[in-house]
Amino acid sequence: MDYKLIALDIDGTLTNSRKEITPRTRYALLEAQAQGKRLILASGRHPLGVLPIAQDLRMDSYGGYIMSFNGGKIIECATGRTMVTKLFPREYLPDIISVLQDSNITVITWDDKRIYANNKVNDYTDVEKDVLKIEMVTVDDFLSSIKFEINKILLAGEPDELDEYQKILGKRYDGLLEVYKSAPYFLELMPFGVSKGSMLPLLLEKLGVTRDELIAFGDHYNDMTMIGYAGMGVAMGNGEPEIKKIANYVCESNDEDGIAQTLQRFVLK
Repeated sequence: MDYKLIALDIDGTLTNSRKEITPRTRYALLEAQAQGKRLILASGRHPLGVLPIAQDLRMDSYGGYIMSFNGGKIIECATGRTMVTKLFPREYLPDIISVLQDSNITVITWDDKRIYANNKVNDYTDVEKDVLKIEMVTVDDFLSSIKFEINKILLAGEPDELDEYQKILGKRYDGLLEVYKSAPYFLELMPFGVSKGSMLPLLLEKLGVTRDELIAFGDHYNDMTMIGYAGMGVAMGNGEPEIKKIANYVCESNDEDGIAQTLQRFVLK
């Protein structure tokens, strides 16, 4: 198969255990693009957290895409144009804030340049700021401060407390929101139906590319829909067992240049 698109999760997939892209993997991805393949960086991060990686891989020159917020917003690197987006339903925010009123959980969201958090600061509040390396604004009245369109709400706190509220919010918003943990200390609230696998078809339709022409790499639970959708879904050797079960192929780990080795076998000419 002549794969035209390469979708890549970032943490645990594209980057190794040191959070770095190895020279071998970087070279393989640059070579793939030189041969006419286009990259999609598929991440739960804000676009600003993905942009430095896209720039390092020269995706603006080769025509790649950033798929941020687990598919909630897809951006064309060359132009910065939003290709696909699905917004968080703001009408749920007052109730969510009310449910969390007695908790010690930080409520977080973003605009194009800043992170906004409520005033319940805990040990995990700054983790997102450290990843994105942008300003965080702490506000006393979260609801009145969020006057812009948003794609995702992130809750940060102690794992046990987040487990409790995951059950509460999951039941309360069943069929209305996606509620899942992306880390022991992070709980994600997303528009219902938004996932890497559900949003990729919208991009592929715009590009005139079929799913059979897509190869996708991932390692974690939020990559399952993407791995299942792609014509060739590749699970990293360090990936979760459930990912490996549904993948077409299991490659070497992220510390063994699994992406580069797979591209050499199946994609590069």
